[in-house]
Amino acid sequence: MTQTYDYVIVGAGSAGCVLADRLSESGKHTVLVLEAGGSDRRFYVTLPLGYGKLFYDKRVNWAYETEADPGLGGNRDYWPRGKILGGSSSINAMVWARGHRTDYEDWGRIAGENWGWEAVREAYRVLEDNEAGGSAYRGKGGPLFISANKTDLHPLVETYLASAEAAGHKRNPDFNGEDQEGVGIYQMTIKNARRNSSARAFLRRAMKRPNVTVITRAHATRVLIEGKKAVGIAYRKGGRDLEVRATRDVILAGGAVNSPQLLMLSGIGPKAELAPLGIEVVADNPNVGQHMNDHVGINYTWEVSVPTYNNILRPWWGKLWVGMRYFLGGRGPLAKSINHGGGFFRTSPDQPRPNMQLYFQAFSTLVPRVGERPLLTPDPFAGLSIGLSNCRPTSRGSLHLRSADPFAPPKIVANALATDEDVTEMLAAVKELRHIASQPPLKDLIVKELRPGPEVQSDDALITDFRNRSGTVYHPSCTARMGQDAATSVVDPDLRVHGIEGLRVCDASIFPTLIAGNTNAPSILVGWIGAERILAGS
Repeated sequence: MTQTYDYVIVGAGSAGCVLADRLSESGKHTVLVLEAGGSDRRFYVTLPLGYGKLFYDKRVNWAYETEADPGLGGNRDYWPRGKILGGSSSINAMVWARGHRTDYEDWGRIAGENWGWEAVREAYRVLEDNEAGGSAYRGKGGPLFISANKTDLHPLVETYLASAEAAGHKRNPDFNGEDQEGVGIYQMTIKNARRNSSARAFLRRAMKRPNVTVITRAHATRVLIEGKKAVGIAYRKGGRDLEVRATRDVILAGGAVNSPQLLMLSGIGPKAELAPLGIEVVADNPNVGQHMNDHVGINYTWEVSVPTYNNILRPWWGKLWVGMRYFLGGRGPLAKSINHGGGFFRTSPDQPRPNMQLYFQAFSTLVPRVGERPLLTPDPFAGLSIGLSNCRPTSRGSLHLRSADPFAPPKIVANALATDEDVTEMLAAVKELRHIASQPPLKDLIVKELRPGPEVQSDDALITDFRNRSGTVYHPSCTARMGQDAATSVVDPDLRVHGIEGLRVCDASIFPTLIAGNTNAPSILVGWIGAERILAGS
């Protein structure tokens, strides 16, 4: 017998968990969540610094790979995406950065006032429980605890901040406050020394309600469509092909890769691509899978004359020590992300707003370790890194089906650093990394530059280096973008798929534009406001 629910949500990621919580809160509606991955109750998921162990783990990670990218020196980029309750919020670096207010002013112009800055600011204030306290910008008492991240920082964080100040960057006590620009400490989705994923903050409480059902290891294969109406989802679990039906809405929340993939598998997308694969086209929309936007980043690395996390996280006795600190008191490096500090800056005074993001790491990982992002086993010398990523790249990628097989990974064309504008601002940005490192007190601690190395000096050499060493910072978006014009978007401002009744998309794929900052916060925001729009139409 086919089960029926009011709402069927595909994907228990950053947005999907919020949807499950908010749509079920009144008790009036039944909600089903289908998640292709398994439980998030894993040690390295709850351990904040454990995300290095999850980087290549296909049990919790889709582990996608892009096509060879000319903009990245012909390299194939690696794209980890969460395949687990909590989605990518269960495997990410936990930085809580909302973005610049003008990003949301852009959203308001594109998608209407429900997505504009004032609506967004109020939504963040309601959903947050910020350790730094409530304000006109921060929330207090909401379901998502945000750590202020003020204690147990590595001493070199202050060294970095002082050098950045000497280089002309102001200190900023709150990137999510009145002004984003400057350098400072990142807030984190960490609570009581454990990762505070969307699953922990939102889905767990929803799962206690009798009107919520969550099915894991359920891989959605297509949207069930009758005429021009979505009526359910076909999925596979344990080798069985099953179906479930929705009386109100089918909501895709699989993220910027999986949601457009499922749309195309269901016949919603560019006819010119789907028809040759034998997929019956029910809605010809060339925007599905297009307009892909992602932040691209690079690290510069130095050997230094003082201890870094390398010195304590690499030796066995150091691992024992930090393990004891964590298990006995919830303290030390294991209780945090590696990106303690960072910032936002402009590569030119002509830029109207910050266009680059900084990340400071009191450790280095130049020596490769097979099958693991070596956060827990860094280099055998004292090293540190300062990284950056572009905030609003002008390059656009795309996503396509390889076949009609729902279990085949999609073809991801990242198309990174494809425009002169992106290359020019990245060149200016990497020069700024060296400018910061050349200021005391950091300058006085540096033994030598390891990457790219002092021999890399000319503009051409710097460009060649960052093409060869840059890659995603794991923020793909806009592949099913929202807009008021059906000719240029996939969903309307209420997240309804153009041309198909009863079908919505609610995740990072619907971003009208890419936000300047880490995308977990705006993805959770999309789930929050998206639930409001869905309920308003119920």
